[in-house]
Amino acid sequence: MITVNNVGLRYGDRKLFEDVNIKFTPGNCYGLIGANGAGKSTFLKILSGEIEAQSGDVHLGPGERLAVLKQNHFEYEEHEVLKVVIMGHSRLYEVMQEKDAIYMKADFTDEDGMRAAELEGEFAELNGWEAESEAAILLKGLGIGEDLHTKLMADLTGSDKVKVLLAQALFGKPDVLLLDEPTNHLDMQAIKWLEEFLINFENTVIVVSHDRHFLNKVCTHIADLDFGKIQIYVGNYDFWYESSQLALKLTQESNKKKEEKIKELQNFIARFSANASKSKQATSRKKLLDKISLDDIRPSSRRYPYVNFTPEREIGNDVLRVEGLSKTIDGVKVLNDVSFIVNKEDKIALVGHDEIAKTTLLKILMGEMEPDSGSFKWGVTTSQAYFPNDNSAYFEGNDMTLVDWLRQYSPNDQSESFLRGFLGRMLFSGEDVLKKSSVLSGGEKVRCMLSKMMLSGSNILLLDEPTNHLDLESITALNNGLIAFKGAMLFTSHDHQFVQTIANRIIEIGPNGMVDKQVSYDEYLDDSSVQAQVKAIY
Repeated sequence: MITVNNVGLRYGDRKLFEDVNIKFTPGNCYGLIGANGAGKSTFLKILSGEIEAQSGDVHLGPGERLAVLKQNHFEYEEHEVLKVVIMGHSRLYEVMQEKDAIYMKADFTDEDGMRAAELEGEFAELNGWEAESEAAILLKGLGIGEDLHTKLMADLTGSDKVKVLLAQALFGKPDVLLLDEPTNHLDMQAIKWLEEFLINFENTVIVVSHDRHFLNKVCTHIADLDFGKIQIYVGNYDFWYESSQLALKLTQESNKKKEEKIKELQNFIARFSANASKSKQATSRKKLLDKISLDDIRPSSRRYPYVNFTPEREIGNDVLRVEGLSKTIDGVKVLNDVSFIVNKEDKIALVGHDEIAKTTLLKILMGEMEPDSGSFKWGVTTSQAYFPNDNSAYFEGNDMTLVDWLRQYSPNDQSESFLRGFLGRMLFSGEDVLKKSSVLSGGEKVRCMLSKMMLSGSNILLLDEPTNHLDLESITALNNGLIAFKGAMLFTSHDHQFVQTIANRIIEIGPNGMVDKQVSYDEYLDDSSVQAQVKAIY
C-alpha cells in the first residue's frame, strides 16, 4: 500500500498538484491518466522519492518495497543482463555482492565466516536461491532469449534494453510497482505477456500509458489527474470514458426526467459489469462495479478535440491498384513485390516488424518516393490527404502564426474567424492561435496536421503513426473520427485499440512478401493459419 497525504508541488507560477490525498491499495492496478503536461510522470517520481513534494508526504507500508521502471536505457551498459534484472531488488543484490566478495577472499577469517553466515541467512529470506531462475523467466517472457542473459547491456538493441529494464522493475514481487509507459518499444508478444503478468499480480500497480487497450486489460481503477487533483474511479479506461461522457450528456440535458437518467446510468453500469466477466480479473472487478452508486459517476472536465473528416466527393469503385512494388533502401529490400487493390470501403491497417517498409509504401503512394519496380494508380474520383510519420518539414523555420499556417491549406480562402473557430475545436483557443508554428509541441503539431487533413475534404486518408505525441483525449477523438469516416484509408499504428476499432482489413508487409486478410485486428492476431503465413514472409 502507498498513501499520499496533502501532496503539493509548484513550478514557478504553475501549480501541478495541490492537497492530493489518495490511497493505493494492494490487489489493484491504477491507470494514472491526464492531459499532456498535467504531471503524470512527475507524480510517479514523487511516489518513488526521486522528486520531493513541496508539501505533504508519501508513505509506504511497513517493510514494503517499491520498484520503478527506469527510463535511462544506458544506465547499466557495463553490467550483465541477468544481473541488471536482479538489481531491481537492491537489498538482495547488495547481499549477493558482499557474500561473493567474502568468498573470494584469499585470507578468509573467522569474522568473515560469521558475516557470511549472516548474509546466507538473509539471502535465503530474500528468496535469493530462486533469483537467477526468476530473472530468467521474466526475461524469457518478454522475449529476451537465454543467449543474451550473460551479455552486457551495451551489446543489446534499444528495444531489448527496454525489456530488461521492465524485467528489473517486475523482479522480486515488489509491494508497489510504478510503470511509466511500459509498453513503449515492446512488440505485441511482449505486451500480451506483460498484460497477463499484471492481471495476475497481487500487489499494487500504478501505471501511466497512452495504450488504451493495455489500460482496459490491466486496470481495476483509473486515477484521473485534472486541475491539480487526483480522483479515483472504479473500472478500466473505457468505463471511465464512457461513464463520464454519459454523465456529462445527462447533466446537459436538464429537461430529462431524473428517473430516466437513473435508469440509463444503471443500465450502463450493468452492461460494463457483464463485460468485466471476460477478464481474469472478472470476479474482483465485477464486485467493484456492482458497488458503484450513481453519485460515483461524474462528468469529466476534460476537453476533447473535434475530429471529423468529411469527404467533399463520394468515392467511386475504382480506388487504388498496386502492382509489384519493390524498393531497396541502403542495400536492404524493404518492399518485395507488393500488390493489392483498395476498395472504396476499405480501412486498411499496414502492420509488420519493419517500420521503414510501411513508411516507404505510404511515401511511394503519395509520390514522395519512387519505387525500384512496379506501379500504382489512383482512381479518378479519389483525393488523398497524408499524415507523415515525420512532420518536421511542415514546421521548421516557419514563423507563421497558427492561423496563417492553416490558411495556406484552406482550399476556399476561409475567413480568419472560420480558421480561429476551426483551431478552437482542435483545442487552440484564445491567444493560442497566434503561436508561431515553429515552437509547437509534438502533440500540437499533430493536431495542426489533422486540421490540415480535415480542411482538404479528401476521400482517401493515409496516416503513418498518427497517435504519436497525442494524449489519451486526442487519441480517443481521432479514433472516433476515423471510425466515422466515409472513405477509404491506409494507416499504421502501434495502438492496439486504434487498429482493432478502425481497420476492416490487415496487410502485413515483410521482406519476402505480404499477407492480406479481410479481418479485424484481433481476428488476425488469433488466426493460427495467418500466423503461419506471417512467419513465411520473414
